[in-house]
Amino acid sequence: MTDIPSTGAGHNSNCAPIIIELAGEPRGKGRPRFVRRTGNAYTPASTASFEACLRHAAALTMAGRPPLEGALAVQVSAYFTVPQSWPAKKKAAALAGAIRPTKRPDADNICKMLDGLNGIVFRDDAQVVTATIEKFYSDRPRLTVEVAQSFAACSGKGEATAIRRHNEQ
Repeated sequence: MTDIPSTGAGHNSNCAPIIIELAGEPRGKGRPRFVRRTGNAYTPASTASFEACLRHAAALTMAGRPPLEGALAVQVSAYFTVPQSWPAKKKAAALAGAIRPTKRPDADNICKMLDGLNGIVFRDDAQVVTATIEKFYSDRPRLTVEVAQSFAACSGKGEATAIRRHNEQ
């Protein structure tokens, strides 16, 4: 998992992570569809519906707070239902984390659903400088998105430290 800063000593109180949880099987962003006759593009209904639910969950979590500013770190965790056809031993291994989902949706399409958080949690998803996406099996399918100021912004050391650390690598 990504080191998303805590609110411990020495950290800015605005650095507390925002955690959004959306119950149900995670979905990835679908490709835009086109109407041949007119050439107009539209978003598939399932994508629009999931994105709307994510926006609603984010709005409830933000509780009227303004969108975050500056560089952000995001941790996306997608929890999928274990296939019913699997034997009990394989299900147990999946729930213990020994077997991870390698099925669709792709991790990048799950991450694209962050577009639904624009204007609510952050001004624009271009603010995300660090993103981690993980897929797990669970008996409680859901999508969890954790958003926080990037480490450099919360450490009190500023951007110069982050640039110096990057150049040392």
